[in-house]
Amino acid sequence: MNMRGKTYLRRGALLAGAGLAAALAFFATPLTTQAQEKPPLTLATMGNFFVGGAYDTQEPGHMFGQMYAEYYIPQNRTHPYPIIMVHGGSVTGAGWLETPDGREGWAQYFLRRGYAVYVVDQVARGRAPYHDEVLGKRSYQTLQFVRERFANKGKFPLWPQAKLHTQWVGEPVPGDPSFDQYWASNIPSMEDRGRQVQMNIDALVQLLDKVGPSIVLVHSQSGVYPWTAAQKRPDLVKAIVAIEPSGPPVHDIEFHGAPNWFTEVAATKTFGIQDVPVEYAPAATAQSPLQFVQQEQPNAPDLVRCWRQKEPAKKLVGLDRPILIMQSEASFYASYNHCTVEYMVQAGVKPTHIRLQDVGIHGNGHMMMMERNSDQVAQVVVDWLQKSLAGAEAAERGRARP
Repeated sequence: MNMRGKTYLRRGALLAGAGLAAALAFFATPLTTQAQEKPPLTLATMGNFFVGGAYDTQEPGHMFGQMYAEYYIPQNRTHPYPIIMVHGGSVTGAGWLETPDGREGWAQYFLRRGYAVYVVDQVARGRAPYHDEVLGKRSYQTLQFVRERFANKGKFPLWPQAKLHTQWVGEPVPGDPSFDQYWASNIPSMEDRGRQVQMNIDALVQLLDKVGPSIVLVHSQSGVYPWTAAQKRPDLVKAIVAIEPSGPPVHDIEFHGAPNWFTEVAATKTFGIQDVPVEYAPAATAQSPLQFVQQEQPNAPDLVRCWRQKEPAKKLVGLDRPILIMQSEASFYASYNHCTVEYMVQAGVKPTHIRLQDVGIHGNGHMMMMERNSDQVAQVVVDWLQKSLAGAEAAERGRARP
């Protein structure tokens, strides 16, 4: 962490002192036996703050566009770069802190392995206030949508891989304790997605300025943020962990079940991987826009036909750093996540693509960080980070020595 981050923690910590011990208990739901058997988690400090935002020029002068962040610094910190954890659509950072069945979340998993962790609530979500008169209408995920996309358990065969989903805890029905916990966490989001994306990118950049060099971990809807953030702050984004990042390129997909599984949404993503501007070389402009072409045949019968750029392809700028794009076996993303990887490779990026089934982890859906084997999935990320950042971490430690 750079001196700006160290200074902030000294001044802004709610609980300070190198010897502080804290056992993290974030929800009222009882801890499972597995969670209770874990040793106490000892923190050096913890706290929270807001970044970003602007004053509304009209009365009553709300502040809007701010992101909420809370931080946890372990007593036994062994990694110099903190992990910034950005949740996906219609939920908050609470999803990183505990699973719906009461086990520790990924935040604690990384803390126990020596990483400092920053957990955010996106702009206008959770503890980041929503002011309708400034931000406009909200959109909601329906109960049926959540049951189908996230808690599926093979009950809703809308895409070919759905039948493989086994790792969700409990059943995807109201009244099931784990499902009720997850549904209770679901909140509305800004209907204006373009504005939402831009405000979150701006706030994430300011968070990086405050914290210093970091690992950015995103999931799903937040998967469009790190590309632009890394371009704006190339020295501060040390690695990107993208868990089924927002996709696929060019056209989104709707699912209908067999035999015609996939339908493309008509709208085109102007910048290929997203609608908001991202930097290419040569530049993608109105006078020289990206041009796209679709595969004639998919890579396999249970996959969508991917879109790519027409050759010669423009190259994405500033993404020459360790990037992990990870997907599960049974998620709806399993039908198109490879398209995101192939698009980025064509654009000059060299991501690591991990399919969980290829490393022996089976049955996960899109919310893999909340499922029965969430620790096993998190360890895949830990292993990749340790391998990918070993040299950078050693150099950072060398610079930190007096």
